[in-house]
Amino acid sequence: MTLRGRHVVITRPSGQAEHLATLLVEQGAHPVFFPVLEIHDCTDITSVLAAAIALDAYDLAVFVSPNAIEKALDIILPRRAWPAHLPAIVLGKMSEQALLRRGVTHVISPALRFDSEALLELPELAVVAGRRIIIFRGDTGRDLLSETLTARGADVHHVTCYRRLPSKADPGPLLKHWEAGTLDAVTLTSSESLRYFFEMIGHLGQAWLKKTPVFVTHQRIAAQASALGLQQIIPTAPGDDGLMAELMQYYAHHGT
Repeated sequence: MTLRGRHVVITRPSGQAEHLATLLVEQGAHPVFFPVLEIHDCTDITSVLAAAIALDAYDLAVFVSPNAIEKALDIILPRRAWPAHLPAIVLGKMSEQALLRRGVTHVISPALRFDSEALLELPELAVVAGRRIIIFRGDTGRDLLSETLTARGADVHHVTCYRRLPSKADPGPLLKHWEAGTLDAVTLTSSESLRYFFEMIGHLGQAWLKKTPVFVTHQRIAAQASALGLQQIIPTAPGDDGLMAELMQYYAHHGT
């Protein structure tokens, strides 16, 4: 096992780290949980309730993340069925499966990449003039998707269905691992996570991080990591499988 004994930091929110942690344990690694974001329900769900009433009037629905699926459908589906005519556009297999488990069967997703740019390349979103599109999302994030669809002539409506807040995780255990020389890798799956992580670990942690292999799932994260001065940046394919493949390949060539 190329990862045996390695300590690998997982920065995903609580509740979204278990699958990657299981894969790491199967390869003999030690997951180090350090959630940099917390996912919270919206205090005001009026917009989600309004969306539930108006769903039949839309031509396309976009969920920007698994969190958007969970938080929106937890409110919508107890009140009504998902319209059979309404395609749901998502990113990644996990989101596809989350929708299928909830009975939403008309699901569209990019095959290879998992970002807003990949969504915008879908044929279903290429010619959208006059079409009504609803986007379920968090309270922060990129506006590229909605801005581009609006520029293409779509009537775009946003529904904020969850909040993302910085966590209060204690960086002390990470700093102890770094001091002992036993923190081997950090995984990062969003630019927002990298920004919060960098701030949370302080100047001492930042100095160690700059010398630690950092595995990132998108070139945009890699560019931000480079701008922050990180020296060992390893881009991976999207998702947990992409992270695991690069971790195993890296440590197959970088043994003890």
